[in-house]
Amino acid sequence: MVGVCAVRGPRSIVLGSTQSTEVLALERARDVGVDVVRRTSGGGAVFVGPDAQVWLDVWLPRGDPLWDDDVIRSSWWLGETWTRALRGLGAPELLVHRGRTASSEWSDVVCFAGVGPGEVTAGTAKVVGVAQHRTRVGARWHSMAPLTWEPEPLLALLQLDDRRSRRARTALDGVATGIRGVVAQLGDLDSGHAVACVEHALLDALP
Repeated sequence: MVGVCAVRGPRSIVLGSTQSTEVLALERARDVGVDVVRRTSGGGAVFVGPDAQVWLDVWLPRGDPLWDDDVIRSSWWLGETWTRALRGLGAPELLVHRGRTASSEWSDVVCFAGVGPGEVTAGTAKVVGVAQHRTRVGARWHSMAPLTWEPEPLLALLQLDDRRSRRARTALDGVATGIRGVVAQLGDLDSGHAVACVEHALLDALP
């Protein structure tokens, strides 16, 4: 099962499967019209907005030619698929992260503040996020590349005191700078074109 899409609906914050809602100022989110939802895979929060990201969701049963029992290796093929798509759109040199999760102070809170297996980087910037939920019968991957990424909408809704808010802003401004550098290489890209390129790369990856 495969789904490639861009978001058209309301702004939302998507929490990881084990992430506490205590990281968010829920009343503030409601006041500004931001929905709070939860995905089945792990990781930090993602701020979702119309035409701001391209999403690729994949379900693989155990035994599929792309299946790998090793939880680290299992996402590499997906990262390679994204790499082909982004290179086709004009992105600079990209790498698939093939090691264990590299965490930071904020990666448990915000998805793009750390990097995990199968995720795609350009220099020190993560440009594709990948999260996986495994069961006895298979696994589902949620993956996303931002077409724009600004920390402020998410920072405004995190439950942080002034000191931690300043530290988070400094760290996430660095993340945003790296992502902006990659997006700038893609030129005047709309979400429909990006979705088509990801679909083409995925068809090349499937056995």
